[in-house]
Amino acid sequence: MTTDPQTVAWLDQQDANLAQLVRAHRWAVQYVGEGDEPDEPPFGYTVGLFGLGHPELALVGLGPDSTHSLLGRVAEMIGDGRDLVPGELLTWPDWPGIRVVVEELPNPGEVVLVANRFYERPAEYSVPAYQLTWALPDHCFPWEGSGPGAPEVQPRPGMWRA
Repeated sequence: MTTDPQTVAWLDQQDANLAQLVRAHRWAVQYVGEGDEPDEPPFGYTVGLFGLGHPELALVGLGPDSTHSLLGRVAEMIGDGRDLVPGELLTWPDWPGIRVVVEELPNPGEVVLVANRFYERPAEYSVPAYQLTWALPDHCFPWEGSGPGAPEVQPRPGMWRA
């Protein structure tokens, strides 16, 4: 645990900002750019869905705008009362060709760090999370072959941040 006063003050400010966002919108999106390791893809996840009685959502391999847009769209469905189920396929009429499969995230304590901090939960008792695995129009899911959804771009649940 960090006791550096400057770090503690910064974390307190971040916590207050996040709490304000979640109160206003019921959830927020935490985006994490590419990591220090060359094989670590960018990802994002929600904070606040656990408070609505639903697992948080993680999304790997997209830029910040696409990550916020897609997570926001699915979080809005959950906020409106929809419960996602692992294995479910999501599509949208106004986003033709974009497909998303809901999958269990087996290692949420290594991924949704800010959500666990928000809910004051240690990693070993992490909030649950689903990974949203995506396929763009005319492209495949990671388990179907190569392309933008390939495993190096979008690793399988539990195979990244381990």
